[in-house]
Amino acid sequence: MGQRGFWDEQQRVTKLQDKKPVLKRLADSIPWESFRPLLDKGYVQERKTNAGRKRIDPLILFKMLVLQQLFNLSDEELEFQVNDRRSFEEFVGLGVMNSIPDATTVAFFRERLRKAEVIEELFEMFEAYLRSQGLQARGGQIIDATLVPVPKQRNTREENREIKAGRLPEGWDENPDRLQQKDLDARWTKKNGISCYGYKNSICIDVDHGFIRRYAVTPANIHDSQMLPRLLDPENEHDYVWADSAYSGECFEDLLSLGGFESLIHEKGARNHPL
Repeated sequence: MGQRGFWDEQQRVTKLQDKKPVLKRLADSIPWESFRPLLDKGYVQERKTNAGRKRIDPLILFKMLVLQQLFNLSDEELEFQVNDRRSFEEFVGLGVMNSIPDATTVAFFRERLRKAEVIEELFEMFEAYLRSQGLQARGGQIIDATLVPVPKQRNTREENREIKAGRLPEGWDENPDRLQQKDLDARWTKKNGISCYGYKNSICIDVDHGFIRRYAVTPANIHDSQMLPRLLDPENEHDYVWADSAYSGECFEDLLSLGGFESLIHEKGARNHPL
């Protein structure tokens, strides 16, 4: 097999873009600079200095968060996919000679935006641009929830009791460095008999484009079904709602009927009445 030349590579890139045009369309048509004023709010408290490593352009990191939301990726999976997939790499504005921000950098950036209270506004702007590009939510919606594990905390029983009661354990506020390493919101739950510690990411995906339109992050012990009213998207052009049996029940059927949705929720099996 002969060595592939420059024009062969260009043809390969063009063929890939033709097969997956949506990301290129978003990259080219959305006015990304309009997000910068909100993104800069995450750096208001940062001390300006020329020392250390140059700051990564927040637009690159925000585009990574957009990919994460559109395709429901963990931080680690996002880092891998941007490294592995040319379409993702080009969407965020990086080339093969650039280093890809790692999962920790993405997590710290998202925390900056959360503290600045701009995440919701940023993604509302992005959703508006999606609609302006003709990418309205269509085909109905799929509701689902995924456990997101986080590192286990090494707390005493008394400290855990205080955290569950919504109180800060005694002495923690006196040591900011220690407090920064503590996760006060994650909780334990069981799935298939296995204990998991972390959060639950509940999402609503439009069937036509496969994009995540709505999401809610909760401690892992919150039942999937509690997020259903918050996840339903009234702007989807079709009324169908798919979900697994965690969302089944007469109260949810009534809720969907009241909202004008058509339920396609998976039924539960029962003793002597298998599905």
